[in-house]
Amino acid sequence: MRKLLLVLIVAVATAGCGIVYRQPIYQGNLLEKANVDQLQAGMGKPQVIALLGSPSITDPFHHDRWDYTASQRTDRRGRTEVKNLTLWFENDALARWEGDYFPEQDEEIARNAVKQFGRNLAREKR
Repeated sequence: MRKLLLVLIVAVATAGCGIVYRQPIYQGNLLEKANVDQLQAGMGKPQVIALLGSPSITDPFHHDRWDYTASQRTDRRGRTEVKNLTLWFENDALARWEGDYFPEQDEEIARNAVKQFGRNLAREKR
């Protein structure tokens, strides 16, 4: 009975104090700072897609607004940080953009991905 009680106390204590590992989760568009810096007013939609990729969210009611959304959860408490870069078009030409994204973290995520998540692709055969 004492062993069962001890195991139960340890399980309850570790479940509530954040010792349990939670894998980091990155979702959405990973935008490179160099590509976002190349945005210019007057660019066409195909040029923006070539530069940034397709948007995360296309509003069915506002075809002239594109949202590039990214979120990350890296801490043990499960807090999620969300950033959104919004682009507006007028007559299929980029008019303005505003918002934020993870500019420096994208490169860091790419460098650390193999160590953090393991290899996702098979090695190339020579």
